Amino acid sequence: MNGDAARAEGAPATAPSASADAGGTGPRRPRRAARLLSGLLLATLLLAVVAGAVVFWALGPVDPNDDRTIVFEVPRGRSATGVAQDLVAVGLARDVRLTRAYLSATGAATRIGEGLYDLRRDQPLAAIADALVAGGRPRTARLLLPEGIRLDAVVERVAAAGWPPSVTDELATLLAAPPEGLRPEGLPDNATLEGYLFPATYDLPERFDATAILTALRARFDGEVSAVVRAELEAAGLTLHAWTTLASMVQAEAADDAEMAVIAGVFLNRLDLGMPLQSDPTVAYGLGKALPELDFPGGDFDVDHPWNTYTRGGLPAGPIGNPGAAALASVLAPQRRDEAGRSWLYFLHGRDDDAPVFRPNVAYEDHLQDVARYLQ
Repeated sequence: MNGDAARAEGAPATAPSASADAGGTGPRRPRRAARLLSGLLLATLLLAVVAGAVVFWALGPVDPNDDRTIVFEVPRGRSATGVAQDLVAVGLARDVRLTRAYLSATGAATRIGEGLYDLRRDQPLAAIADALVAGGRPRTARLLLPEGIRLDAVVERVAAAGWPPSVTDELATLLAAPPEGLRPEGLPDNATLEGYLFPATYDLPERFDATAILTALRARFDGEVSAVVRAELEAAGLTLHAWTTLASMVQAEAADDAEMAVIAGVFLNRLDLGMPLQSDPTVAYGLGKALPELDFPGGDFDVDHPWNTYTRGGLPAGPIGNPGAAALASVLAPQRRDEAGRSWLYFLHGRDDDAPVFRPNVAYEDHLQDVARYLQ
């Protein structure tokens, strides 16, 4: 077989190049596609890493080293977007959109409660969201009622604490004519709530209306009148109204708590004997005056009214202020007698040189001597 025949019948002497095709480029496409796919996967991976880092950054604590408390407020009706904006504004979150998205994704957006929250920058967003869902405490105003305060002064203090006239005017009406649900047991017809507001410091939500304020004040007083106190009142033969009335007189007469038991004893002894109580603060109350404003020469003590314990016997028509715990307790544990067992019937406040003096007496003659010595 010659060489030409061998080449004709057998394989070519040289095989075609693996890269050769009709167009000259066919086998290169799979490699370029693979490189493109690898690039896309890498870019996607990088984007996922970046997105994860951003989410981690957004959901993590703003400052892990800052444990100071920030009082954060959610007003009534504030939207989730508004809350997210507020969180970022005070430095409790980093990004508004991501914070809003997290609140929506977790369902917190529709469950955020209004109120005040104690939050920190070292808390992650998840902890902050949980706190917002749990609900905050209300914004409050502080109302201080001192012992012996009268109802008109209570209204003034409520106004000074920030409540508007619409609330204070309604409160004055409720105090003067309490509705059935707020009336103490045995309150006489046409009586006010004088004597039935317990002196204390109250932190009340600013959103409270007049009824809510009065309900809180009355609840505190009712809480002081326990079953034990009611049993003691029954044993002493006193009604709730008589108790608060006597306690209000003791509160107004006493210079300090130490005097209260003796003063209560004087009033109770006088009631037992049918003697007039002759308490100056009752006269002042009935005239709408402060005690220093009483005018004896001008005839204030001769003006007859339901609180004048000089012109009328027995207890006045009702309390002359709101007594505190010590005054209320003194009526139930009075000191009615001296060391010799004689009943206290008189007392006075005077001065010995520059020192204040409290002088109780069992006899009128001794009382007159003390008047001459300590009051004139």
